[in-house]
Amino acid sequence: MKNNKKVKTAVIVGIVLLLAAAAVAAALIWLPGKQATPLTAYWTPGSAVAQSLRDYVSAVTDPKNTAGYIPEKDRIAVFDMDGTLTCETYYTYYDTMMFIEYCLDDHPERVSDELKRTAADIRPGYLADETLARNFAKAYAGMTMEEFFQYAVEFGQKKTASFNNMRYIDNFYLPMAELVKYLYENGFTIYVISGTERTTTRAIVANSPIKDYVTPNHVIGTDFEVKQKGHETEPSNLNFKYENGDELVLTGGFIQKNLNGNKSIYIEREIGQRPVLAFGNSGSDTSMMNYTIDSRNQYPAQAYMIVADDNVREWGTQDWETKSADYREKGYIPVSMKNDFAQIYEEGITKAEEQYQERDWSDAPWYEEEELDDAA
Repeated sequence: MKNNKKVKTAVIVGIVLLLAAAAVAAALIWLPGKQATPLTAYWTPGSAVAQSLRDYVSAVTDPKNTAGYIPEKDRIAVFDMDGTLTCETYYTYYDTMMFIEYCLDDHPERVSDELKRTAADIRPGYLADETLARNFAKAYAGMTMEEFFQYAVEFGQKKTASFNNMRYIDNFYLPMAELVKYLYENGFTIYVISGTERTTTRAIVANSPIKDYVTPNHVIGTDFEVKQKGHETEPSNLNFKYENGDELVLTGGFIQKNLNGNKSIYIEREIGQRPVLAFGNSGSDTSMMNYTIDSRNQYPAQAYMIVADDNVREWGTQDWETKSADYREKGYIPVSMKNDFAQIYEEGITKAEEQYQERDWSDAPWYEEEELDDAA
């Protein structure tokens, strides 16, 4: 009998120890922010793209991998923003929608009639070029940098008509936010390299799911001219000095649009080394991608392109077969929003019935001064 009791006691103790070990293991696997398998919260099961990213990170962070190991100081990952990290289809870019709202609804008293007409003339298919960016700069002339940042944040609280239950700031693609976090936790330094103006990009990032992984000095964007208040018209900043309490303001001047060749140039100027990972979604990102995977990069490097092929959860119209073949030919790894993204936005956000609703400005006094089709 005593032996039986000892056996039973030993069995019970063994079971308790096994259960305790299992609980500890589960806790270690599911610590906050950690997953048993990375990139599975918002990426589809079996995604080849997610697996390629896991394989890459595993290889370059393994010190035993003498041929491909990348020291932490050199683990640089660069991301475009609009269409890569965030929505660009409500019905167009965040910064463009902000310009429209600023000129026509929020502060029409601050802008010229010409800028109002320009804002009213923006419709699907418009050209988001440097000319338009120069108009953006003019619209915000006189604002301090703090005021401009705050307006970009406040605008983000507005709802877009292109999606149901979406504010503009609810714009991050959840799988890409998950990827940024994963890379950060594996020793990568993350940069956002955007065609959107720099302060606006900082405001978006600072109020996003990646805010803890991208610092303001790791945001590179289009630049508007900034001067010290009271010295806006002076030709050189060497003519004055900053003193306690001085304000930095937007002059309305424009410096440079951060697209195409400027992306690689800005990276060289502000980072000073080649990235090893690059993520984009359009031809304006290819310079950044090519700069990253250039054969002279001393480390293994990869470039990924988002393909907007989901027309059910998003307003994607790109043909997967055509775009993916084109990207592969260029040396990029294509990412399908339709097939690689298990979830794009937060729960409850859905595509609206219409992407674009035209507004009637015929009663506006500035409308009669010049036909919209002839607006600058």
